[in-house]
Amino acid sequence: MTDAVLAELAPAGTLRAAINMGNFLLVSGTGPSGEPQGVAPDMARAIADRLGVAVSYVPFASPGELVDEAGTDTWDIGLVGAEPAREKLIAFTAAYAEILATYIVPTDSPFTKVEDVDSAGSRVVVRERAAYGLYLARSLQHAELTGTDTHDEACRRFVEEKFDALAGLRSGLLADADKMSGVRVLDGGFTSVQQAVGTLKQNTAAIAFLKDFVEEAKSSGLVQSLIDKHGVRGLTVAPPA
Repeated sequence: MTDAVLAELAPAGTLRAAINMGNFLLVSGTGPSGEPQGVAPDMARAIADRLGVAVSYVPFASPGELVDEAGTDTWDIGLVGAEPAREKLIAFTAAYAEILATYIVPTDSPFTKVEDVDSAGSRVVVRERAAYGLYLARSLQHAELTGTDTHDEACRRFVEEKFDALAGLRSGLLADADKMSGVRVLDGGFTSVQQAVGTLKQNTAAIAFLKDFVEEAKSSGLVQSLIDKHGVRGLTVAPPA
């Protein structure tokens, strides 16, 4: 760590960490003062501890809102899924954790594997601007993709408008399926969302520091210890970069 890293990440002596509150695997709750708790907030705190500064959480309801604030001097690091569509202003580390994304389909659907969903006439609903939604937007070649503001809205429209598939994080879809009738969750996944740490692209010293920190956090067992601490199912440590 150098003075340049501190100047880029915490010029006022506090690391402002943007947290996506909409990811239940990474933010498992809030503390007495409303501060986010979970794997992502703890990762941010560990980075601040390494820098020797305090951490201040900047919560966002969705990843899209978090990304929209890049470059507005609202946050210094953002813990969010790394996606090409988010790289205009943000430089990302390699992933520190991965989350499998898949589909719910009706029980009588002809789809038996995730690859089947991308077929002519297939209608898929997803929370737009989520990392897995961005992935589908650039990768689906035949299916029709409809985006919604929230995952709850995607669930409602899947049922009411009889979509062929509902996309989402596998662990969440398993819980959703328990509340629905006549549905099943497809095995496997169409992508693994890459949960990473980002900072502004001009922070060249900071991104080098963050990349090294993330690799150390994976190899040392820190990321796994945070997953275990918060009892998260469906979140796995990402492989080395």
